[in-house]
Amino acid sequence: MILDLPATTTSKINRSLVDLRASGGAVALGRVLTLVVLTPSAGAEDAIAAATDASREHPMRVLVVVSEDASGDTGLDAQIRVGGDAGAGEIVVLRLAGELSDQGASVVVPLLLPDAPIVAWWPGQAPDDISEDPIGRLAQRRITDAAGCDDPQGALRTRSRHHTDGDTDMAWTRTTRWRALLAAALDLPPQQPVTSAVVRGAADSPSTDLLAAWLHARLDCPVEREVAGEHGMHSVELVRDAGRIVLSRPEGAQAVLSQPGEPDHRLGLPRRSVAECLAEELRRLDPDVTYSEVVRSLLDHEGPAGAAA
Repeated sequence: MILDLPATTTSKINRSLVDLRASGGAVALGRVLTLVVLTPSAGAEDAIAAATDASREHPMRVLVVVSEDASGDTGLDAQIRVGGDAGAGEIVVLRLAGELSDQGASVVVPLLLPDAPIVAWWPGQAPDDISEDPIGRLAQRRITDAAGCDDPQGALRTRSRHHTDGDTDMAWTRTTRWRALLAAALDLPPQQPVTSAVVRGAADSPSTDLLAAWLHARLDCPVEREVAGEHGMHSVELVRDAGRIVLSRPEGAQAVLSQPGEPDHRLGLPRRSVAECLAEELRRLDPDVTYSEVVRSLLDHEGPAGAAA
């Protein structure tokens, strides 16, 4: 069910939510959090679709804040989506115009779920310091996506300069399966130290930069970042005395793991959707200590991040 509320107020929106639940238009759910999505109008539907998918794992209230023309007439238009149009939760789209366009926090506060964690998500461009953004200050977790920015590497450096515990980026989330496969390969004998590594990926892939920085931090060895492919991460090569471990995904959803003395293993490693990454990030509301260490390291030295720029 979709209910449009043009030229409305937050009190009318809250009253409509209560009426919809009372009339059976929405199932009463144990919603676990409030997700606040800050997006331009052009990307709103894609963000809503991702949040709808993620809500099936995390029933939640989704508040989508769309700032319209600041020079136009001041007003608030809303749309409430419940039932099949909102996954396992409820979605409120807030379109702010005129003087309200930069007052998202004031509009959002009356609609937050009581006593529930708040997560803020910027699917595209985000403020330089998201922890100091009015909505960012309300949130326990703040999610950005450097890959969705005009300058992914520049966005990653900005995240590094202004990082605060509770911040994370989907460029990091996309490395989860790569990190798990590499860690599993290194657990197998012979358990020798890695002497050097090469990480290859597209020139504008922030995930490749973060994976290189993670390997440098964890293995304490030289890590070279090379450009390969047009999209995302391409391959990782770890050098040990016994030979090379190579995990490569040149294209498609299948990767190949090569190890000394072993036949090549073909592994499923599809590119992750935004909904998958969002659902993973919503599983934890405490700070991601490993990400904090890695993203902060990007400005600490001219290591992998310098080569990736």
